[in-house]
Amino acid sequence: MATPGAGTVLWILVTLTTCLSSLLYLTGSDITCPVACVTGLIVLVSSLLLWRLRQRDDGTGRRVCVLVLGDIGRSPRMQYHALSLKVKGVRVGPKILTYVTKVIVQFLQLLHVLLRMELQSHILMQNPPGLPSMAVAWLVCVLRGSRFIIDWHNYGYTIMALSHGQRHPVVRLAKWYEHLFGPLATHNLCVTKAMKDDLQKNWGIKATTLYDRPASIFREAPLTLQHQLFMRLAKTYPEFQYSGSQDVKVERTMFSVRNLADDRVTLRAERPVLLISSTSWTGRRKRWFLLSFCINAPVKVETVTDCKGPQKEHYRKLIDCLHLEHVKICTPWLEAEDYPVLLGSADLGVCLHKSSSGLDLPMKVVDMFGCCLPVCAIQFSCLQELVKHEENGLIFRDSQELAEQLKALLSQFPNSDGTLGLFRRNLRTNRGERWSDNWDQNVLPLITAP
Repeated sequence: MATPGAGTVLWILVTLTTCLSSLLYLTGSDITCPVACVTGLIVLVSSLLLWRLRQRDDGTGRRVCVLVLGDIGRSPRMQYHALSLKVKGVRVGPKILTYVTKVIVQFLQLLHVLLRMELQSHILMQNPPGLPSMAVAWLVCVLRGSRFIIDWHNYGYTIMALSHGQRHPVVRLAKWYEHLFGPLATHNLCVTKAMKDDLQKNWGIKATTLYDRPASIFREAPLTLQHQLFMRLAKTYPEFQYSGSQDVKVERTMFSVRNLADDRVTLRAERPVLLISSTSWTGRRKRWFLLSFCINAPVKVETVTDCKGPQKEHYRKLIDCLHLEHVKICTPWLEAEDYPVLLGSADLGVCLHKSSSGLDLPMKVVDMFGCCLPVCAIQFSCLQELVKHEENGLIFRDSQELAEQLKALLSQFPNSDGTLGLFRRNLRTNRGERWSDNWDQNVLPLITAP
């Protein structure tokens, strides 16, 4: 049955009020006037409010609100809903036509949204992606008298060049576009000193370096939280299950033991190394770095890759065929609240991120350092701004060097007196400020300035 419209509901409520007032009047009730007036006023106001809330316009039937109270970055299903609801450009014909129409549609959508919003003093946008948002944000700031801030995470054209090559017309157009609109911002932020220097030298842009810092949730995990996480993972992943004889007095996982009598949690002395790598299942070179190490691993290691991607099943089948002697590989997709705990429980992190421009830094290492987790990271330009070789981690160039580093780091595990323990102690000592303090110091003055 169809839902009654706002007009119908309003008519019903007014009719009921009129009938009630008439009934009270005809019966000679003394409370007719005050009750009727108050009741009528409440009903009338409620009806008008309901009518206003349910008022439709020409675009109502084409609008859908996708509501996610949690972290939408950890809700792929809801992201897919949102993507499916987006207006798309031409979906047939040459790829260049599809791309151009998509950019035009996004330009108009974004312009419409920003112009309908309440007037803001600043627009702060991330680049990349900057096409077409950089041009739209600049235009809106000009029209409305707002200030324009660009936060440079990387260069969009260098990311496009990974797929199309440096000389592709679309890549060259994207580079020209960023060079045109980038200098028009009122203020610029960037993620490294190397990028700050490059923006100044090659773009004529004066930027403020705002290093990524870990959020407060990234910290060393207490043993109780570690055990609780290991128990949850053990229900799904056999790599976390204890395979020895069971004791009714204790609760065991591959890494931890809880005494049921006093709830005290300890780490197993004979536990394997817990190594974690957070990355997508894309890029053959990245995956073979880890697989090559796993094949030749000289120590007992459990490798956890928190990841999701189109090539995951392909590599899962390869892993199953390896029959590894010393290594177990687990590939979970962790809940948002579990990921920081796993980082805070791990013994070593491996980062395979390589910057397309050589000027940005991997956020996954920032999070690991927030948990005082030492890292082995693949070398690229400016990485040393984050990973200090032989101080808080090691930098490697190929899979052979990675295997050698891991052998040296893990040879004394779980003894904390070795190099791995030294790196962790250095991270504890030089933990640095968190994101909120860093933001207050570098960005807040830009926004509050007259």
